[in-house]
Amino acid sequence: MSPALPMNEPARPRPPSAGAERGAFDLRGARAGVVIPAYRVAPQIGRVIANLPPWISSVIVVEDRSPDDTAAIVEGLRDPRVTLLRHAENRGVGGAMKTGFAEALRQGLDVVIKMDGDDQMDPAALPALVGPLLDGRADVTKANRYSSIRSLSGMPAVRVLGNAGLAFLVKLASGYWNVFDPANGYVAIRREALERVDLPGLSNRYFFESSFLIELGIQRAVVLDVPIPARYADEHSSLSPASALLGFPPRLLVGLARRVFWRYFVHDFTALSVCLLLGVPLLAFGAVFGATEWILLRGSGQYASAGVVMIAAMPIILGAQLLLQAVTLDVQNVPREPISPPLRRER
Repeated sequence: MSPALPMNEPARPRPPSAGAERGAFDLRGARAGVVIPAYRVAPQIGRVIANLPPWISSVIVVEDRSPDDTAAIVEGLRDPRVTLLRHAENRGVGGAMKTGFAEALRQGLDVVIKMDGDDQMDPAALPALVGPLLDGRADVTKANRYSSIRSLSGMPAVRVLGNAGLAFLVKLASGYWNVFDPANGYVAIRREALERVDLPGLSNRYFFESSFLIELGIQRAVVLDVPIPARYADEHSSLSPASALLGFPPRLLVGLARRVFWRYFVHDFTALSVCLLLGVPLLAFGAVFGATEWILLRGSGQYASAGVVMIAAMPIILGAQLLLQAVTLDVQNVPREPISPPLRRER
């Protein structure tokens, strides 16, 4: 056993409040596994793995070129369920998850759960995440930290404000208007849905969660919120609010354009497509024409005629109305029919 093991005490599980329930959970023949991206989590990783319930048949740990003893501690656990994969260079949480997801598909797991290695995700909530996938009610389940005021009381204020500021943009880009905590990384997914995801195209860094949702939106996978509070201790996120606010919006705009193109112009053509085809050109024409006339008249000291004002204003009004209608139709078009069949059957 590694000398660092007793120092960090990774193998001493926190006494679970629902231990009997965790051990008794019936997958009905399905195989569930956990993927853990591991970077600088030496003090917590052993505890995370030790607290996983026995019905988790595979634990895939992706050590992302961590400078601490994370890999040595995982090896020292001697847990037969664990597959340790090591990156020669740091690829970020997205890069680690892509490696882990590929390994989960190779192992033939029916349900794949993403858990972080910092012990902020309660393993007692695993049945709540996995249950809807077994019943065929969803292709993906995500934990929702905003389910109650009590849940929010344990979340740092900076994270509450940052997540709230980006949540609307992620909903717009992904099309999952029913998801209230899109940045949450506690996720479970069915194999059938994961097989459709373009893993190489996902972001390697902290935009991974958003790019994952956008890709799921293109595939029209059903994503279900599950109320699960997060646990925060003395861990600090290396993603600063300023970096998120400056870096995420441009990427979300590109993701929105990509999702709209595939969903409403390649895979389907609906009234929403017509609203976009008419609304975007009208709004753009009105804005450009109005701005051009204003610049020309401002330099000459003249006033715009009523006709010029109407030519500029009417396309802007009509274009804005059509785009608002497109958003309304998009909200109504949230995927509701899972692409994965029910898994509650004996094998």
